[in-house]
Amino acid sequence: MSETSQKKPDYKLIIILLSGAFISFLSNTFLNVALPAIKNDFGISTSAVQWVSTSYMLVSGIIIPTTAYLMQKFSARTLFLTAMSLFLLGTIVAGFSPAFIVLILGRMIQASGSAMLMPLLMNIMISSFPPDKRGTAMGLFSLVMFFAPAIGPTVSGIVVENYSWHVLFYMMIPVLIIVLVVGFWQLPEIQQKREAHIDIMSIILSTIGFGGVLYGLSSAGENGLASSSVLIPLLLGIAGITLYVIRQFKLEFPMLDFRVYKYPMYTIASLIIGAANMALFAGMILIPIFMQDIQGLSPLDTGLLMLPGALIMGFMSPVSGKLFDMYGPKTMAITGLALAVVTTFFLSRLEIDTSFTYLLTIYMIRALGMTMVNTPVMTNGMNSLPAHLTPHGSSLNSMLNQVSGSIGIALLITVMQTYTNITVNKMDSPTEAMINQATLEGINLAFLVGTGFLFLALVAAFFLKQSSSADTIGKSIARARPINEDKKKISRD
Repeated sequence: MSETSQKKPDYKLIIILLSGAFISFLSNTFLNVALPAIKNDFGISTSAVQWVSTSYMLVSGIIIPTTAYLMQKFSARTLFLTAMSLFLLGTIVAGFSPAFIVLILGRMIQASGSAMLMPLLMNIMISSFPPDKRGTAMGLFSLVMFFAPAIGPTVSGIVVENYSWHVLFYMMIPVLIIVLVVGFWQLPEIQQKREAHIDIMSIILSTIGFGGVLYGLSSAGENGLASSSVLIPLLLGIAGITLYVIRQFKLEFPMLDFRVYKYPMYTIASLIIGAANMALFAGMILIPIFMQDIQGLSPLDTGLLMLPGALIMGFMSPVSGKLFDMYGPKTMAITGLALAVVTTFFLSRLEIDTSFTYLLTIYMIRALGMTMVNTPVMTNGMNSLPAHLTPHGSSLNSMLNQVSGSIGIALLITVMQTYTNITVNKMDSPTEAMINQATLEGINLAFLVGTGFLFLALVAAFFLKQSSSADTIGKSIARARPINEDKKKISRD
């Protein structure tokens, strides 16, 4: 989509894409507050019900490696309409699901559509604005990416308090139809001109790799880390990811070009965002479990707790993008991550009678910290890439968000569940109060592990430097690539 970089930004295209992406991102955490209700409705365990979120992120992680190819092969209009159609179909299936497995199927169909939207939107935002305006532009992207998932629990809490969780899906159907119809009539047909090839073996390897790792981690809570049902998928997953990455370097037209990691600022950005997401998304599930299962509060109370943090994320995302254009990424990232580390540590010291006001304050400060991290770091990383690697960079960013979120949820829920199971199994005739105390200690341990992830991200932030798409290295690589290809053709002749 590099040809769009020379044109005035197509705001009609951007607004329609933002609208569709907002709804799809909303569903990332829409059901978090409803998880206890879904668990009770279907009579399943906490480890099992997390698949409502994990399956969504898992499918996204599998689909996203193909999006760089799709963006180069098809127009933005075609991809958007396909993505929204799949998301609508998944919403209908999930909304009318009579059994838990049907709900998971609906979520997976939703994810197959949603996975196309984030890299598509990011690529258009990066290619449509000059480097000195990208911070502000990506602030709008972050507004959708983080405000929608953050406000999801509030909306969900209001709905689940008064209606069935099925209504969460019903209410999205008419909105999705409107966005789909508007997109059909209004989106321009922007044709891509880059050569791209699909590699079936890469798709198989990425599916085995990411699917194996996430399935193994998600199964650990119920089966134990040493179980063969955990270790075998994990080992297969690690092997699959390794072979997938090696194969990309051998392909003339890789599905995902991992050469983006030759650019230090992109690599550091990936480390920071990955580590931060592992703690951020897991926290969005742990807090509802604490409030509803331990403290006995309602879904509405949980949603209201998360509302101020959601508003902070919404208002501060564009502001942090503007501040990035003015001051760069390093100071903002260090400040934001320091706030996130401290507040997440405080969440690892919860008590059964921890007050609503305390939780609200900590959650708001944590949200403020995270908004100072994601937009500046992500924009700085994308700015370091030359134009021909932008689609691959945006796809890898999207995959990183989904996979790191999935791993964070799976790992920290596993930590919580494993600690709880071990503690309860040591008890003689455990009472409900004793089980709740064990679960609380498991939640605290999970937040402590999350604090460790954020601390690693904070350390990495000290190595950030201001980057630009006008990097000399990026330009030289972009120029050298066709020259080298010409030399290869001459030598073959």
